[in-house]
This record gives sequence, structure tokens and C-alpha cells, in this order.
Amino acid sequence: MLIDSHCHLNYKGLIEDQEAVLARARAAGIGGFLNISTRQREWADIIATAERNPDVWATVGIHPHEADEHVDLGEGALLEAAAHPKVIGIGETGLDYYYDHSDRAVQQALFRTHIRVSRETGLPLVIHTRDAEDDTTRIIEEEMGEGTFPALIHCFTASAAFGQRMLELGLSISISGIVTFKNAKDLQAVAAEIPEDRLLMETDSPFLAPVPHRGKTCEPAYTADTARFVANLRGITPEALGQQTTANFYRLFSKAERP
Repeated sequence: MLIDSHCHLNYKGLIEDQEAVLARARAAGIGGFLNISTRQREWADIIATAERNPDVWATVGIHPHEADEHVDLGEGALLEAAAHPKVIGIGETGLDYYYDHSDRAVQQALFRTHIRVSRETGLPLVIHTRDAEDDTTRIIEEEMGEGTFPALIHCFTASAAFGQRMLELGLSISISGIVTFKNAKDLQAVAAEIPEDRLLMETDSPFLAPVPHRGKTCEPAYTADTARFVANLRGITPEALGQQTTANFYRLFSKAERP
């Protein structure tokens, strides 16, 4: 069994036929799905999807792209939403300096708000970071100094040095279908060496379909393709990788109840 630790089941490309998408994934051996939110107005629908499906869970959070639209979001709104039994994580949150859709100072402030909620609730933080390694590292280090919190770097594409520092700080790392791209040699090297107890799998669907599905809408079923590729990189069987990463998911997202 595998867990898709980061998918957007309520996004265009999946929402139109959500039940069939989930059925195809289950048939491919995907036994759980973490449905990720990126803006406050999505929270109710994302939680509702989790309520309808025992193998789907939800997060609540604000993507850095949406930070400018949530300047006044306080900890209270996140804490209230996080109390729902199917909400098992906080995010996705973080920093994105590649697109700079939101002011960097606002991104950073909102990132810290999410961290405080993660620390208070004990729910893992799902972190997005792109072209922002230095500030991401600085904020996590500073906030860890105020008290530890569980966290995951999702869809890892950063440098090996950044990955190593995140591991040293106690974070886990999730690998998406990008690792299967032929120009992703550096990422493949990182994926081969992540400690077995810190590795998770994801699709980030409907984005980033892995080989051999490039050009298609990505689906949670494709977690299996990425897992086979990563298992080969690591010299283990896909079954062993599935067991390891599923155990890691339930250990990190400890609020999740197995379906």
C-alpha cells in the first residue's frame, strides 16, 4: 500500500470526476490521500471530501501564492479548523520567491503563523518552498528555537544541502513525480539517500504527472509510478518502499486513523 501524502482532489482536473479518480487510485494500490488546502475558502469543501471518504484526510492552510489575500488570517481561524477530526496537518504554507505572487514579508509572516499553530496543535506543517532556501531555513531555525514542531518539505526540488539541513532539523521529505523527469539527476541523487524513516511519497496532483504520464492531468494513482522509480533508485522493492513510506506517513501524521 502507498499513501499519496499531497494531492488536490478539489482542483480542476480531479474534482469533475473525483469518485472515479479515487477509484482508479485505490485500484493502483493507493490506500490513503491527504487532500491539501491552499486558501481559506477551500477549507469546507476539502474537509467535506475527507468526511465522505474514510481513506481521505485534509489539511488547512494558506499557500504562499495566496498570502496577500489572507493578510489578516490569524491563528484562531486555523486552530478552529484544525480541530476537525479529519484535519491532520497544517498547510500548505511556506515561501515561493519564484513567482512572487505575494509580498515576501507577508509570506514570511503567514508562514510563522502556521508554524505557531503547528506547534500548538502538534499537527505537522506541510511546507512549500521554491527559490527561497535561505529564508525558509532561517525561519524554521528561528522558530525551532522557540519550540519544536513536526514538519514536511513537500514536493522536494531544492538543493542537497538544503535537504540535509532540513533532515538535521528533524523534518521529513516528500518526493513527487518530478523525480522521474530525465533532467532531475540532482533530485534523483537526493531521493536515493533520504533516510528511510523520513521519506514520503506524493503526486501534487493534478500537477506534475510522472513519467510515463507526462502531459496528462496527474492523478493520485500515479503515486505508484513514482514509487516504483524511487524504489529502483534506492535498490529496494516497491513493496518495501510502500511499507516504509506508509509507516512514515502514519507516524508523522499521527492524527490520521487508518481506514
